Amino acid sequence: MTERSKFTVALIGNPNTGKSTLFTALAGVRQRVGNYPGVTVEKKLGGMHFEGRQFQLIDLPGTYSLAPRSPDEMVAVDVLLHRRDDTSRVDAVLSIVDASNLERNLYLVSQVLELGLPTVVALNMTDIARVRGLSIDIERLRERLGIPVIEVQANRRIGVNELKRALADAAESTPAQRRSPFPEAFQNETSQLQAAWKNGGAELPRYLAERLLLDTSGYLQQVLSSEGQNGDSTAKLAAARQRLAAAGLPVPAVEAQARYGWVADVLSGVVARPAQRPVSSSDRLDKFLTHKLWGSIVFAILMLIVFSSVFIFADPVMGLIDGWIGSLGEVVTSLMPEGPLQSLLVDGVIGGVGSVLIFLPQIVFLFFFLAVLEDCGYMARAAYLMDKLMVRVGLSGKSFIPLLSSFACAIPGVMATRVIENRRDRLTTILVAPLMSCSARLPVYAILIGAFIPATTVLGFLPLQGVTLFAMYIQGMLVAAIVALVLKRTLLRGPTPPFVMELPTYKWPSVRNVLQRIGERAWSFIYRAGTLIFAVSVLIWAATYYPRNSLEVSETLAPRRDALAAELETLPEDSPRHAELNEQLGDLDNEIAAVYQRDSYLGRAGQWIEPAVRPLGWDWRIGCAAIASFPAREVVMGVLGVIYNLGGDLDVGEASDQDRLGSRMKAAVWDDTGEPVYNIPVALSIMVFFALCAQCAATLVVISRETNSWRWPIFTFVYMTSLAYIGALLTYQIGMRLPAWISG
Repeated sequence: MTERSKFTVALIGNPNTGKSTLFTALAGVRQRVGNYPGVTVEKKLGGMHFEGRQFQLIDLPGTYSLAPRSPDEMVAVDVLLHRRDDTSRVDAVLSIVDASNLERNLYLVSQVLELGLPTVVALNMTDIARVRGLSIDIERLRERLGIPVIEVQANRRIGVNELKRALADAAESTPAQRRSPFPEAFQNETSQLQAAWKNGGAELPRYLAERLLLDTSGYLQQVLSSEGQNGDSTAKLAAARQRLAAAGLPVPAVEAQARYGWVADVLSGVVARPAQRPVSSSDRLDKFLTHKLWGSIVFAILMLIVFSSVFIFADPVMGLIDGWIGSLGEVVTSLMPEGPLQSLLVDGVIGGVGSVLIFLPQIVFLFFFLAVLEDCGYMARAAYLMDKLMVRVGLSGKSFIPLLSSFACAIPGVMATRVIENRRDRLTTILVAPLMSCSARLPVYAILIGAFIPATTVLGFLPLQGVTLFAMYIQGMLVAAIVALVLKRTLLRGPTPPFVMELPTYKWPSVRNVLQRIGERAWSFIYRAGTLIFAVSVLIWAATYYPRNSLEVSETLAPRRDALAAELETLPEDSPRHAELNEQLGDLDNEIAAVYQRDSYLGRAGQWIEPAVRPLGWDWRIGCAAIASFPAREVVMGVLGVIYNLGGDLDVGEASDQDRLGSRMKAAVWDDTGEPVYNIPVALSIMVFFALCAQCAATLVVISRETNSWRWPIFTFVYMTSLAYIGALLTYQIGMRLPAWISG
């Protein structure tokens, strides 16, 4: 018999047991993250080598039990029973338990043992158990469970080598037969149901037959029926439950009775407790940090510090990246002759990659702070504090942090929803996160407010421009609340799950864990979002550049430019005439670019949709800029700069460039009437559209990745664009019917 050298180990455990930390300790950097096909749950794989043997580690989702009630919860059961083609057959299970709460953790262990797989228990957080005055007889616990129990402290890498040895031995062993914790009558009903529920002549795994009997929600029955299982056994399932109820063993209550009874037997004489539980430092901190008033104040201050720091620390790095991208574009421009290839590389490739990388510092810094707060144990307290607020829109406290993160950028906000176990809550949070006004919308607000909203006050002391900016942010929050309510009562209908979250003990965050999470999120963003943004940027470049055959340029503007350039070459650089001609040449280049853009496929599209956007108060130029901004809304000002003969290299952060663009927009007139295009209702219409529209391809790509489907990003794009159009339409039409001093 050939000796095996490759094995698969699945890690399972309750939330907050240190499972992810232990996974990192075992796998190191040899890990990758994806999604299981067909579900939104994260698929985390790692590699481990031990004494010439290679192990693939599968980090299963944190769960309190192996009782599947949704596609996401079904993943762990399917992986352990080898019902998925995308994962290898599991050779051993590593069950991580919290030594300070063995009663609850061993409930899951009892379910794992029934799967008939070699199992090792990692007894983690033993230091916390000792602080709480608990004494555990580990040798007796091993005897009672009949499997290896290894004492570890995952955050300090204590016991990791002993755990690797136990896993290696277990993967090559044959599991012992175990007595079920259920009463004999329940076991008999399970055996009969297992034989009755056939699939092509093969019996169900006994564990699934057991779960069928216990699952009164009907979810598992639907899953098995969709797989071709015998639906005629439904009547037998109902009859079995009736017989159990008559015997005093009603389902699903019989499971809790049986398993907690088994846990009590296992722990009898194993755990010694103090007569009175000592008050820990975590208890003292929680009295303050979870207080209704003081805890909320601390949370508000912390979030203010976090998001202010994201902008403070990220902005300089974003500026450096922007500068590097610009310098690279200048180098390529200087090395290549003018033409479509140069424009493709500079505006399409380099510009497209830059539009992705520019957000990386925000993501890194935001996830740094979130990882630190999560690893030290504070995030659970923040979710607890915000639960009462979020439950009013059908969500739980766990949705608050992802939505708050989206004010900086929707991408890390969507990625942060991974902390939400409930599938409906997670999907709802993902779908409304892009409605939060992210930093990319701010330049649009700043220029339009500065140019068209009067610098007056409201109520005698509130600046109208500031009130307008505040209204844009509040608008996104209110619309998100309404959309969340509608989704939870329609597409994602279901009760708001009770907010049950264990408050982990406070601890110093692990530097390695924090860096690991930052690295995973950063790479995930670059790889997943960057590839599509790059492709979309090239397509937008092509639509903006071609067909490049304007008669106006060739017959009028190009000859003028050639004449100016020829005269410029004859003059010394320090002469006043040289400076004057150089400025004229720049203005002419901008005019040529504007003509090319007007005649491009993108410009033609803007003119084609003008009848649709005219009710919003927009002309074809605004429509053209809106179309170009769908891949990334921050490009809208560059497009408007080209359209209004200012060039596409405007710095929207510079007051002078804002003033230049604002002046050109104020001077814009309708082609057919000569009337001014812009007024206050038009400016508000544009801002409302940008506040509600899904103009960020990177966000849509990340939504696709997180939901493992293109259905939800398409839904997001459609519903947000529809909301944006309706909102902009109402804003303009109502605004134009207000008194002239308001409508401008």
